[in-house]
Amino acid sequence: MAKYSMCHVFTIFKVMEKIKLIWDFRSADALKIAEHHVKHINEFLKKESHTNEETGISPISELYCTAFLITTKDKMVLFRDKLKPHRGEVI
Repeated sequence: MAKYSMCHVFTIFKVMEKIKLIWDFRSADALKIAEHHVKHINEFLKKESHTNEETGISPISELYCTAFLITTKDKMVLFRDKLKPHRGEVI
């Protein structure tokens, strides 16, 4: 059995930590806009050959919906800088 130091285990955990990048849409057309935005996110992921990311939408209310991209912490800066999300959270 391999032995790992606590520092090594912590480093692996931090790299595998999931980050949810979020775009907020507020209007009567929020759901349609979020769905359209996710199409663009998926096109970007395909073009850049990123295959392990999860995307989707979260309807909050009739007038508020979010689009999201879930990725690992080590890729977060790349996606943040290129895709300009409104906010992010650790999940």
